Amino acid sequence: MYVIIIILIVVLLIAAIFINAIQQHRQKQEAERRAELAKQKTIVDETENVLSACTNMPVSSRIIGILHNRMANALKAIDSIAPTRDVKQRIESSKQAADASLQTDGSDNVDFVLPDNDKTIIQYIQAVKKLRILLRSEHSKGQVGSKLFSEEDKQLERLQVKVNVETLIKRGRTAQSTNMLGSARQYFEKAKIALENQTNHDEYVSSKLATLNAWLNEIQSDLKSVNEKDRARKQEEERDELDELFAPKKKW
Repeated sequence: MYVIIIILIVVLLIAAIFINAIQQHRQKQEAERRAELAKQKTIVDETENVLSACTNMPVSSRIIGILHNRMANALKAIDSIAPTRDVKQRIESSKQAADASLQTDGSDNVDFVLPDNDKTIIQYIQAVKKLRILLRSEHSKGQVGSKLFSEEDKQLERLQVKVNVETLIKRGRTAQSTNMLGSARQYFEKAKIALENQTNHDEYVSSKLATLNAWLNEIQSDLKSVNEKDRARKQEEERDELDELFAPKKKW
């Protein structure tokens, strides 16, 4: 009798351990499922935000296609975890948008125009940086070919340079218009260095360098003129002081 009881206790203990192990395994799987679902939803949200920012940016259709493809892959992962009709419809929509955009040759960029206010400029810069990070990520995952990655990354790099240079020029011109010539010169010199560091001196780089050099020469001339006027004024003040010092004293 005691042997049977002991055997039953052992069996119950083994069963309890086994059931506990199964529960822990299921809990682990559920936690991993939730974590993966959250990760893919973050990718979708992140990509949607970047796509929204791209509507006002001179990026190629191929970049738009890469982003739509990224979203489609994330939605497929979501569908494998928690399938719904809405997710399936979004997958199809993203795939169609990706296919249509990736068929272009990438030469459809519009002209660059710097946003008006500093807050928008900061958002613009952040969006370009984010685009380069996402492009590199898709390339590392094998979703973007090396040739396409190289071409689009160079375009984004040029866009990044343009934003930086045009922002510096804008601030330099503002300083120049208020006779803050020292500050204006610093802004223009920073813009010039950024352009000179570019390995590919295209028409934009050459044109901006010529303009910046002209402005810097103009500032140098203005500063020289101001310094000469300051020296003349100081000499005149010193002469007045000497004249007053050695002037004949009046007799009363």
